[in-house]
Amino acid sequence: MAAQYIPVAKPEEIEEGTVLMVEVSGARLGVCKVEGRIYAFEDVCTHDDGPLAEGELSGCAIECPRHGARFDVRTGAVLSMPAVVPIRTFPVQVQGDQVLVDVEKL
Repeated sequence: MAAQYIPVAKPEEIEEGTVLMVEVSGARLGVCKVEGRIYAFEDVCTHDDGPLAEGELSGCAIECPRHGARFDVRTGAVLSMPAVVPIRTFPVQVQGDQVLVDVEKL
């Protein structure tokens, strides 16, 4: 199946080191900017389905506010327990004044 990029925000809405929560096709995503690049991840902690985007972003690591599991927003990799399963991440493109996320696998 081909990529399905849809607009989720404007680049200026995503400040360095912060997470913007958006809803796409009924799913919640966190969109953030780290070192000038924009990343998107599913707003669900794989440990207990918590609201991951509400957690603290430190560099490329997002920490779940419930139990402290940490993930790399660039790759989805688990950085600390209690989570053991990576989070889902999505390809991002910036075209003109739009941030586009590939939601083909949502």
